Amino acid sequence: MTRRADGSTEDVGRTPTGTDSARWRRPEPALARALKAALGDARTVLHVGTGAVSYEPHGRDVTTHEPTTDALPFPDDTFDAAMTAFTIPRWEDLERGLAEMRRVTRGPVVVLTRDPARIQDSWLAEYAPEVTAADARRHPSLDRLADALGGDVTTTRVPIPFTCVDGFSEAYYGRPERLLDPAARRADDAWGLVDEMSAARSVAALRTALESGAWDDRHGALRVRPSHDGSVVLLTALP
Repeated sequence: MTRRADGSTEDVGRTPTGTDSARWRRPEPALARALKAALGDARTVLHVGTGAVSYEPHGRDVTTHEPTTDALPFPDDTFDAAMTAFTIPRWEDLERGLAEMRRVTRGPVVVLTRDPARIQDSWLAEYAPEVTAADARRHPSLDRLADALGGDVTTTRVPIPFTCVDGFSEAYYGRPERLLDPAARRADDAWGLVDEMSAARSVAALRTALESGAWDDRHGALRVRPSHDGSVVLLTALP
């Protein structure tokens, strides 16, 4: 059960059923386990930001709060730990937001995000360069995140499992046909960062590569790889 900053409670760990979002974007257990491990034995957790998928940890006393340019409405050292998952790109003031998380937390501050330097290493950049470039631009560098978090920061790459159910485009590293489905692309807002012509051109290039066998000639080994060391990364900052 989640407690909001105003004291109300709400179960936010579920996406409404029957929607494209619920079909394509669900919490990936492997990523959730990595978050849980980073939080350690923290009982009270501040969860900042609710993205397309909620990675709110179960079995903890969780308080949610949307990122804001204002100070968080909590005294210093209120929480055992704090976390955010895949919401950093839409924060208005990254440095202030992370500093506030640090201020109100006496234990680890955990950030699950994506490394922009590796987003464009994906094979998708060959077919959808505008999409991957736009996606990379909105993600702050790991150095910037570490500087803003302060303290002792550990960076851990989190492998993406082949069966990843959180459908950002990189989740389909070995299932490229999924990205030919318009609903799958709509579920990843990176595709909405480019104009329709660019998106259509990218889809056509991927379709041609799949139909001709060119994609498999270059990347077919990914189809049998159980996990992929991609752009997903976990930063854990201790005071």
